[in-house]
Amino acid sequence: MIRTLSETVIIPIAGIILTFVLCYELITMIIEKNNMADFDTFNLFKWIFKTFVAVFILTHTFDLVMGVFELAQTVVNGSAEVVQNSMDLELAMENLAEQLEAMEVGELIGLYLESAILSLAMKAISICVFLIIYGRMLEIYLTCSLAPIPFSTMVNKEWGHIGNSYLKTLFALAFQGFLIMVCVAIYAVLLQSVTASENVHSAVWSLMGYTLLLCFSLFKTSSLSKAIFGTH
Repeated sequence: MIRTLSETVIIPIAGIILTFVLCYELITMIIEKNNMADFDTFNLFKWIFKTFVAVFILTHTFDLVMGVFELAQTVVNGSAEVVQNSMDLELAMENLAEQLEAMEVGELIGLYLESAILSLAMKAISICVFLIIYGRMLEIYLTCSLAPIPFSTMVNKEWGHIGNSYLKTLFALAFQGFLIMVCVAIYAVLLQSVTASENVHSAVWSLMGYTLLLCFSLFKTSSLSKAIFGTH
């Protein structure tokens, strides 16, 4: 749907912008050297080549955009396999079950009340994590829907910074998934240390703290990714 909407509504506007940019560059190229007195014919061939490249980029905008996200998806899939192989919660859960079996009824009731309170907080945190992840997806869709406009400016020296900035933003959005996988991997390691703890009460509260840390880390992945790729 996003691709169809962009090709129907945005590409015609991008075509107008591209026409303006190319005409502006042609006029500038002709008059920049002594008001046409020193015009080099080779510059005309350069302009024709630039026009070809600009039209190619504009007509293959979504192929280029999907190429960026396929590259990022390959990285994310590779990191997911590493994270999955490093997670071994079965032994830790067995240790936790043994501790619960050794506890008295009074301790179990107290632990149940603690868990009930923390369960409500965890549900609220889960909603925040859900909003962060789906908010990132919505941001990706919105950014991709306007791709033809910045891509139409990339071949021009004066206007090219728009396309370059957009391309950096695109890479930043695409590689947020990798940063999210890193956050999940760290959370999994911390979770193993929690379930291996000898004190169940402190383990429950540590789990709450680590989940809050995960939520905060997921929130920071956007600004961190943009900072790495030099977007503003």
